Amino acid sequence: MACTSNVSSLSKSWAVLDVPRGVPKAARSRLKGQFVFKTSRICMCMPTPTMTQPIATPLIRDNESLLKYLRQPSVLPHEVDDSRKELLERTRRELRSTSEPLKAMNLIDTLQRLGLAYHFEDDMNAILSQLSSSDQSGEDLLTTALRFRLLRHNGHKISSGIFQKFMDKNGKLKDSPKEDAQGLLSLYEASHLGANGEDILLEAMKFTEAHLKQSLPSLPTQFAKKVSNSLELPRHRRMARLEARRYIQEYSEEIGHDPNLLELAKLDYNKVQSLHQMELSEISRWWKQLGLVDKLTFARDRPLECFLWTVGILPEPRYSNCRIELAKTIAILLVIDDIFDTHGTIDELVLFTNAIRRWDLEAMEELPEYMRICYMALYNTTNEICYRVLKENGWSVLPYLKATWIDMIEGFMLEASWYNNGQVPNMEEYVENGVTTAGAYMALVHLFFLIGQGVTEDNVKLLMKPYPKLFSCSGRILRLWDDLGTAKEEQERGDLASSIQLFMRENNITCDEEGRKRILQLIDNLWKDLNWELMSRNAMPLAIIKAAFNMARSSQVVYQHEEESYFSSVDNYVESLFFTPIIN
Repeated sequence: MACTSNVSSLSKSWAVLDVPRGVPKAARSRLKGQFVFKTSRICMCMPTPTMTQPIATPLIRDNESLLKYLRQPSVLPHEVDDSRKELLERTRRELRSTSEPLKAMNLIDTLQRLGLAYHFEDDMNAILSQLSSSDQSGEDLLTTALRFRLLRHNGHKISSGIFQKFMDKNGKLKDSPKEDAQGLLSLYEASHLGANGEDILLEAMKFTEAHLKQSLPSLPTQFAKKVSNSLELPRHRRMARLEARRYIQEYSEEIGHDPNLLELAKLDYNKVQSLHQMELSEISRWWKQLGLVDKLTFARDRPLECFLWTVGILPEPRYSNCRIELAKTIAILLVIDDIFDTHGTIDELVLFTNAIRRWDLEAMEELPEYMRICYMALYNTTNEICYRVLKENGWSVLPYLKATWIDMIEGFMLEASWYNNGQVPNMEEYVENGVTTAGAYMALVHLFFLIGQGVTEDNVKLLMKPYPKLFSCSGRILRLWDDLGTAKEEQERGDLASSIQLFMRENNITCDEEGRKRILQLIDNLWKDLNWELMSRNAMPLAIIKAAFNMARSSQVVYQHEEESYFSSVDNYVESLFFTPIIN
């Protein structure tokens, strides 16, 4: 969960670079040419030029100036907000009155892509529940695939067996769909919600991808653009708020689009943006009052970029307080990461780890002053979050939040131990520990209680080691995308990438491109595992399942980039989400 350039990181990567303070000269000599830890730099960037991007004119480039630029949140005039409410009611009436299944599904799909679905969740779920039990026998490929994707994406049970009617006796897709480009695209999108073992969806993905690529030159321009966007990044893996910004522009160019719905999407986007500005104001005030980086000048000062992650993980406006609290934990985590990464001696790190394990104020007396300040910030912020949860939901959650911080600190200490002893872990050790130090478990455990939906005595017991597979899969996707996003940069500087190089060494792979390709395959398999968690639920509330999915989606947005484009697109994404309204 991390950033480069201007976007902060919650993670680490392997590199051959400077040895931090406190490592003895003998160890420095042993480590020369070995894998060592270094704070990873990651970038939030534009995907390939085929996808229409949300563009905002860059206003301010450096983080400090951008925070100073943060103005009083804009507020929609009363008449504009009244118009938005009227359009919401008009759309609700249309949604409730639509009886034709395909028309209803298309409207739900459009609402979700435009970022409006949170207004209509009860109505949409009622429609989807009816669709899950209605007759599907006469539906064509497009309708069947759309039904499957919407139901599974939104947590409704549906079997991949509904595609059996489009398969031949050998388990292959019949040749007839080849001429149905709309149906093939719909099936391609649906295939990305398959779980391990659903061979029919794996076959569908291979078939549709091959035929869509082959047919691209002959497709109408506008539809070819849609196909290219989908082949680059299917909808199931897109970050919701960025997709809303992008799709509002695309929807305005579609023939036959609903102008009222388009107007509603623009007004609502701007209203949510003003909410984000208020949240940023609160976070920046808290961060300034905390004064952590004033005392610890080596630490990263990135509250704005920490907030970017929270919007990716929790896009719905109702989670405003959750975003604010999560951003606080991420900001403190970055400081702790910097202590372990660049400033603390090995002896100081041992003291700090032991103090965190004890989790009492007396424990910090043995710490150097800079560590005491960080310790107090973590201690007080965690207790404040626990008080909020207790006040709002009636649960005493300190044992769970404390445990996940201890696990993470011990993960950092393990990395420091590997470093100090010149050890190179195997791929599995590295990735699993990297999930912990990336902040994935910490963030999801905090959100489990901050969201507070569906919490029971039984599922609370799942929040200790070993953490739920749902959390692990999402965190592994984050960890692997981090390495993919930074490996080329680091190699060009003479560094060695983390999981890619470890995987290549363990599998006797000598070609970097092949190594990256295999890591992408691992990510695809982890997505299948995530999809299984969505299908099975396994006692986890749907809200936290969605948060885990969104963490994985945000990871790809942040880490996947093209050469010579990522520095400028950091500004574009941040400013389009938080500072640049959509103008009619």
